[in-house]
Amino acid sequence: MSTTSHRKLFVTTALPYANGAFHIGHIMEYIQADIWVRFQRMQGNEVHFVGADDAHGAPIMIAAEKAGITPQEFVANIAAGRKQYLDGFHIEFDNWHSTDSPENSELSQEIYRHLRDEAKLITTKTIEQFFDPVKNMFLPDRYIKGECPKCGTKDQYGDSCENCSAVYAPTDLKNPYSTLSGATPVMKSSEHFFFKLSDPKCIEFLREWALDSNRLQPEVANKAREWLEGGDGLGDWDISRDAPYFGIEIPDAPGKYFYVWLDAPIGYLASLKNYFGKTRVDFDAFMASPDTEQYHFIGKDIMYFHTLFWPAMLHFAGRKVPNNVFVHGFITLSGEKMSKSRGTGISPLRYLDVGMNPEWLRYYIAAKLNAKVEDVDFNPDDFVARVNADLIGKYVNIASRAAGFITKRFDGKLSDPVASGKSTNKFWQLIAAGEETAIRDAFEAREYGKAIRQIMALADEVNQFVDTKKPWELAKDSENNEALQDVCSDLLLSFYRLTIYLAPILPSLARKVATLFHVERDLNWADLQSTPSSIRNFEHLMTRVDPKMLDALFEAPAPAAATSAPAPASATDDTIEPLAPEIKIDDFAKIDLRIAKIVNCEHVEGSDKLLRLTLDAGEGRMRNVFSGIKSAYKPEDLIGKLTVMVANLAPRKMKFGVSEGMVLAASAADENNNPGIYVLNPWPGAEPGMRVR
Repeated sequence: MSTTSHRKLFVTTALPYANGAFHIGHIMEYIQADIWVRFQRMQGNEVHFVGADDAHGAPIMIAAEKAGITPQEFVANIAAGRKQYLDGFHIEFDNWHSTDSPENSELSQEIYRHLRDEAKLITTKTIEQFFDPVKNMFLPDRYIKGECPKCGTKDQYGDSCENCSAVYAPTDLKNPYSTLSGATPVMKSSEHFFFKLSDPKCIEFLREWALDSNRLQPEVANKAREWLEGGDGLGDWDISRDAPYFGIEIPDAPGKYFYVWLDAPIGYLASLKNYFGKTRVDFDAFMASPDTEQYHFIGKDIMYFHTLFWPAMLHFAGRKVPNNVFVHGFITLSGEKMSKSRGTGISPLRYLDVGMNPEWLRYYIAAKLNAKVEDVDFNPDDFVARVNADLIGKYVNIASRAAGFITKRFDGKLSDPVASGKSTNKFWQLIAAGEETAIRDAFEAREYGKAIRQIMALADEVNQFVDTKKPWELAKDSENNEALQDVCSDLLLSFYRLTIYLAPILPSLARKVATLFHVERDLNWADLQSTPSSIRNFEHLMTRVDPKMLDALFEAPAPAAATSAPAPASATDDTIEPLAPEIKIDDFAKIDLRIAKIVNCEHVEGSDKLLRLTLDAGEGRMRNVFSGIKSAYKPEDLIGKLTVMVANLAPRKMKFGVSEGMVLAASAADENNNPGIYVLNPWPGAEPGMRVR
């Protein structure tokens, strides 16, 4: 792919479903795309980077109903929380929109009509599926439960069993019931609309598009080949859902709505059209231009939709197809897939709330990313080492070791030892030998880890140069002033160049460096041809990671409160938390509370909040539980005592190990607003393993 200027790029990330806040996987994807977009803009290219909330579907409709609000209000509440994440991690979309928009409705219906009337790729057939007679609606698989037809385990979803891993159709479940009403579903027929993906002309087009050697990543192309050439071939795609449904109505089909996966990717186009409406750019002309390039960054779990349905739908609707779909893996924590339900995730907002620099994470993720479909592992110890040793130790410290001499001794004026032929810094030799081009090519190919390795190798040369020249020694004798100015200028000019390379990854820090060198705008690739002549007074650029921040990131903010202790006589009413929202008895029954004996308790090295408890809950084995009660208890005071634990809480991987439950404690502030923590202690006679009801 050419990296010359004046390319016109349309770039998107996958649309997050509007039923919850961003998780760390979203942030990783947005960082990956944002780096590429910033790099392209630094090349002088025209880039339009848009996103949107995926707002339609039964889950949102049902969640809104439970919340007592409209689906539109529900989605708006979710959308209102997006900005703090995007701004917090320096992710700059040009536009953030919603699939529940006039633009998306218009485009979806227009594309559908073209597929139906011109391409003749829409067909109908009658299908049978479960229907909830109480809610008066057809049930998606996730809202049907029953007994597994293979092993008999109760309360299994309509597509697979969590106990024996069997896969089946909802109609195979024994004693099925609706999770919405509890009613026994009945079979009911309905006419559905299908996109004929199995049509020979679709297959022929997809072979040409998906298997083009210059398009998809090899792993993705291989998967596409498997789908296209497999024994069963491609099946037709069910694109309709019956009312009630929160979505876009299908033209000329009362009571029928587009399945969310049809209108969701069209949301890419809708967001761009909405943005162009604000900026007065001709959307149709831009999308019709043969010079326009279209790219999507997505996770590996949605490859099927983006490499088969999406390009085929666009092509046969007479629209531009994507130039490429860039697929990435998941983000894991110390080798384990992150999962909010298992407590093995990183909260992006908590990352920011504990004071961690967002550009530490941008750098760390970039250092792990390449153009393959590989998972990115977040390892806390590796995170600290990479940021402190490489980003701070190798890069930032170059400026801090030289700037003071230039401002104090030479009034901020820089010499140009490179142009005068006096530099012996090997950094400049490597630049002349083509390292700069290699870094640019790595960014273009999304090989960010490779780019960072090349940049840090150059930083190593600069650090070796400073260690050899020892400016602190030169500064001891005024006769060395010329040499001191040349050495320190050499270091700062090297630092300036390194900053341009890192600017797509570290935009905030790069702006600070630009200001240091009297550049009152964002740096771009053309700045590599310029040589600053002076600097301002140096201000600290970035701190090191304090490992205690990682402790705070992975520890729970506060212990769970099982009950409210009576307020002390001197306490005011606001020392006790207000009651949580009302729950039903069925909600409480889901929590398995057990009596547990504290067999052992010890401090956790490196944590100022946690104690490690070894608990006997009558299971014939010991459990390891971390609890944030160190401020209130000494380990020896707890050993041998009985307490209450949540026994069916999913294991949570923390920096110090896996926590296999939660010890319950009450908490309230005293008259000095100091938090009091009171571990529950059952009355005598209770035994380990007894259930609390």
